[in-house]
Amino acid sequence: MGLFTQIATLPLAPVRGVVWVVDRVREAAEDEYYDPAPVHRALAELEAQLTAGEIDEETFDRREDELLDRLEEIMAYRSEGRP
Repeated sequence: MGLFTQIATLPLAPVRGVVWVVDRVREAAEDEYYDPAPVHRALAELEAQLTAGEIDEETFDRREDELLDRLEEIMAYRSEGRP
């Protein structure tokens, strides 16, 4: 970027700064949302609840299906070239 371009677009600098911050917040939110670790922990906890007799087989199956669907969504997102 040349000096003239920088001077001409100087009034837009705050907007570019806000856009940059919004992009970083979006990326952080996506990283957290698509992190498989909480899903793995939830699956382990669910199995422990079943083993301890805290939940029945039907509840386990339903919740396990939900968590596995979520894990599949995460893997699909990551296979698209995203981290």
